Amino acid sequence: MIKIKEITKLKKLYKVTFTEPLTYKDWDEEQDKIYVCEDTVVKFMLTRDKALTEGEFEQLLSFDHFAQGKALALYFISFKPRTSSEVKKYLFEHHIQSSQIEAIIDYLGKDNLINDRAYIESYIRGKIRAANAGPYQIMQKLRMKGLESQLIEQLLTQVFDEEKQIDVAVKLAEKIVHQKASRLTLQQLKQKVTQTLTTKGFSYNVSAIALETLELEADEENELELLYNELEKTARKYSRRYEGYELKQRITQALARKGFDFGSISSAIREYDFEEE
Repeated sequence: MIKIKEITKLKKLYKVTFTEPLTYKDWDEEQDKIYVCEDTVVKFMLTRDKALTEGEFEQLLSFDHFAQGKALALYFISFKPRTSSEVKKYLFEHHIQSSQIEAIIDYLGKDNLINDRAYIESYIRGKIRAANAGPYQIMQKLRMKGLESQLIEQLLTQVFDEEKQIDVAVKLAEKIVHQKASRLTLQQLKQKVTQTLTTKGFSYNVSAIALETLELEADEENELELLYNELEKTARKYSRRYEGYELKQRITQALARKGFDFGSISSAIREYDFEEE
């Protein structure tokens, strides 16, 4: 029999001291005391001089590991919703036994305190409201949280169908246009919109539809000003190494790479006074 010598209440746990040191299969060495939570004290009605069989003691330890792990998990999820994978990782890092972790996850799942399906739905809807991510980026972010790809794909299909994707892509495209239109030519702006949308996780098809929906038009005055400003900078740069025909070719290629129209480039170069360089 295992006899309790004393029970002392600490800040969060109870220290249970035994009349003699004990050995247990999961311990590295003999111990004459253990620390348990209040749930364990209540469930096993622990008191001074109480005697436990080895079987009862093993049940006590198993229950206490579960109870303390559950308390840790409840603390972890109290700040914000968590995935089952995140809770498992947290418990593992706090040295909760693997068998108990699975039991704790099952317990929390039955009480709907952890719900991966609801977590994914909420995450997707949040991204739709924020209008800042497409389905592929959402998929990647959720996978990083340890969630099942099949469940993510299923809920993306249900919650974020193509019609909603286009709506979100258009909103995001409008933000880009508002921020960049005065600094880019029409061609550059279209490239920027498409590049940003695909980077944010929208398909090329959805990105193209969103771009077409905006019906963007060129501001010729602004485009000419952008072209001449860029021509000025490029000419200063290349005139240090090139001259004549080669200089003009280098400038033409550089401006074309930046999205300017060849016809506009040729016209601007003809009017540009290279003798000032």
